[in-house]
Amino acid sequence: MENLTQIDFQDIDEAKEYEEIIEKVVYECFKEEDLLETKLYMSIILTNKDKIQELNNTYRKINKTTDVLSFPMFEKEELEDFEGIIPEPLGDIVISIEKVKEQAEEYGHSFERELAYMVVHGFYHLMGYDHIELSDRKIMREKEENILNKLQITRDE
Repeated sequence: MENLTQIDFQDIDEAKEYEEIIEKVVYECFKEEDLLETKLYMSIILTNKDKIQELNNTYRKINKTTDVLSFPMFEKEELEDFEGIIPEPLGDIVISIEKVKEQAEEYGHSFERELAYMVVHGFYHLMGYDHIELSDRKIMREKEENILNKLQITRDE
């Protein structure tokens, strides 16, 4: 299996547990979307609430913390026929580990479930999906839940 993910830790301690969760989720996402044979990869930055708030303010002009930010490198249509020869970034995802911990507790499920969801959610944003309109949200949520169910990462964990 090729390396599909570059994981960086910014302003938080490194944790092998986080990397293991992310790698299995990203692999399943790439497999589901038939991207394993491409030269695409993605970057995931794990950070704290202050750093993600700074990025949210810089890039979205929203001066508040959030759980995940996605920065796609391609439009959805460009990915349909992607046959890159050299490695290309699908995009970057930034995740606040503090928010993951808070939301796991708030929603009553495991840290693994919340982190996996953030990765899947960010991945589908990189793939051009959104959740602003109800019809788009339904499509995106079905895709997210499909990945988590295949990995047996349920809300009950």
